[in-house]
Amino acid sequence: MAGSDGTDGSGGGVREVAAVFLKLGVIGFGGPAAHIAMMREELVRRRGWLSDERFVDLMGAANLIPGPTSTELAIHLGHERARGRGLVVAGVCFIFPAFAIVLALAWAYVRYGQTPAVEGLLYGIKPVVVAIVVWALVGLLRTAVKGRLTGAVAVAALAAYLLGAHELAVLAAGGLIVMAVRTAGSRTPGDGAHGLLAPLVPLLGGGPYGPASALGGSRLADLAGGQLAQLFLTFLKIGAVLYGSGYVLLAFLEGDLVERFGWVSREQLLDAISIGQVTPGPVFTTATFLGYVIAALPGAVLATVGIFAPSFALVALLTRIVDRIRDRVWSAAFLDGVNATALALMAGVTIELAGEAFVDPLTVVLAVAALFLQWRTEINTAWFIAAAAAIGLARVLLFG
Repeated sequence: MAGSDGTDGSGGGVREVAAVFLKLGVIGFGGPAAHIAMMREELVRRRGWLSDERFVDLMGAANLIPGPTSTELAIHLGHERARGRGLVVAGVCFIFPAFAIVLALAWAYVRYGQTPAVEGLLYGIKPVVVAIVVWALVGLLRTAVKGRLTGAVAVAALAAYLLGAHELAVLAAGGLIVMAVRTAGSRTPGDGAHGLLAPLVPLLGGGPYGPASALGGSRLADLAGGQLAQLFLTFLKIGAVLYGSGYVLLAFLEGDLVERFGWVSREQLLDAISIGQVTPGPVFTTATFLGYVIAALPGAVLATVGIFAPSFALVALLTRIVDRIRDRVWSAAFLDGVNATALALMAGVTIELAGEAFVDPLTVVLAVAALFLQWRTEINTAWFIAAAAAIGLARVLLFG
């Protein structure tokens, strides 16, 4: 089967996918919104692998399932370019740089009781990341917001998010509102939700066969005989059911690793979350750090595989129906609502990130310069990240 551009998953296509996502994994500071912006700039704007419309649909689909959204989008994009092998290679290559960096930091933490200072890098990187995301939002606005209805839903979603509403509730409400308005009085035979949504029931964690019930915490002790198996299953459960931000991840990890099993202290857990936030790539590589602290290298590998494995499985299932979603009036309307809402959530995260990033006049200048360069040039944003990191390091060396 050929990809959208004729790529059939040959060695060349897979190698291209590997190179792109390794680079994105190395420069991917700033969290999911920044990752999505960088993927759009690299794969839509620079390489033309797919259209903005297709990119937004895949972004919306990734938001519908549990797990790390930007990693799942990377897996989708790999499948788009090189089918099954591309799906696996994109995800692994996007995760691996963060895994290697966090593993090194975990080793230093266990050996020396602390990690090397990395926060100086973020002084310059954060404002540039804000500029990259803002530019992506501008580019995606016309694609994701297709009229007054989706525009109103996006504005309401942004307000709800900033007022503290749960991301998943906002996402579902946006999709359902657009679907209800567009399909009111226009149902036709064959447009019913049941047939198309049936494959999504296990993906969304509902019903007796969803991931939440299949790997319930009360059964972990019965499923695993040793600590390593129990560690793997704990992170597999979290990866299969977790929606939301790093703060939600913190709550899940604290409940299992600190309170239930007593494997780490709360201070160690907070250190792990901090490392996940300040290193590039998926925040879920927090699992790598914790796995190493609990059980050295085998623990790091098993925790990482466990927390990310559900994303590969869920995306592999979702790729089978994502095209069918556009073929039905009601499901296309639902996806349009989800896409507009997802863009609003990206905007909300960017506003929060801007509050942390703009700490003095220099950080504002860095963001404005990055916006101007994206507007007027075709320079790869990887160079912006590298320059910003150098400025952050220079500031630490010169001023402490």
